Amino acid sequence: MGIMVDGVWHADEGPLTGSDGRFQRAVSPLRSWVTADGQPGPSGAGGYRAEVDRYHLYIAANCPWAHRTWIYRVVKELGGAISMSQVAPRRSDQGWIFEPDSTLYRDHLFGSRSLHELYTRGAPGYNGRVTVPVLWDKATDTIVSNESSEIIRMLGSAFRDVAGNDLELYPASLRDEIDAINDRVFRGFNNGVYRAGFATTQEAYEEAFDEVFETLDWLDERLETRRYLCGHEISEADWRLFPTLARFDVAYVGAFRCNLRRVVDYPRLWGYTRDLYQQPGIAETVTPEIYKQGYYSISAQRNPLGIVPKGPAIDFTAPHDRAALA
Repeated sequence: MGIMVDGVWHADEGPLTGSDGRFQRAVSPLRSWVTADGQPGPSGAGGYRAEVDRYHLYIAANCPWAHRTWIYRVVKELGGAISMSQVAPRRSDQGWIFEPDSTLYRDHLFGSRSLHELYTRGAPGYNGRVTVPVLWDKATDTIVSNESSEIIRMLGSAFRDVAGNDLELYPASLRDEIDAINDRVFRGFNNGVYRAGFATTQEAYEEAFDEVFETLDWLDERLETRRYLCGHEISEADWRLFPTLARFDVAYVGAFRCNLRRVVDYPRLWGYTRDLYQQPGIAETVTPEIYKQGYYSISAQRNPLGIVPKGPAIDFTAPHDRAALA
């Protein structure tokens, strides 16, 4: 993925695991907020007022963390208010890259060739990994945030009076429940698959593997009496879970060795996944072939030959029976 030190790009970021073989996810350091009135949010600086056509979102189609923000741009109907660019669904020795001659995979603001050029421009002296998503402020030529969980909170609330719709995905009455679900799902599943896939010891792998399937079992049981994780309405917890579910059978089962069961083997969880996929606009954000190309790209540790599997065949469009639980 590469890393920047004092604003200078280095292709070799060093090991992703500690001495115990456990994957260590880096903390996103750019944590300012867009708010309705431009005042500081829970972290970072202020001055970022929600305005139409002021902000630009950078994503990668194969990144589940960026996928969350793309989903929010769709469900909150912010496509006309927040512009967006995609990096190419692959990385080189320059990390995430753009294809300037491509219609889809190009930097629509600056014509950059790599994402680290954007970090140099918008966060001088930056130290850390160069990741997506990135929320960019066109007015100040600055990166507002590269933390997906906080970007979706911004998209979900700050623009209510200037663009989009009034859909509430983090209602006050459910916040404690949503936060608790998010914490469990992040550790055991969203990040759990990475802990399994990048583990460099048997112990670290099995620890993560077991937690992945404990979490999937818990989710399937929870969905027995609820259409969605918090009841009859979709919430933030559902959209934070969905990107990992969408990638699980096509990528994590094989590439990350999470192969005890597939999502399609869980009757309630599989119906729930199809239910979310079939919500308006979501199918356009789901690209299984790109997921496979990304997760099965050449890797000395996981896939030294870079062979991408042809399967599996998964039909997200099949009917589901989840509406009966509404």
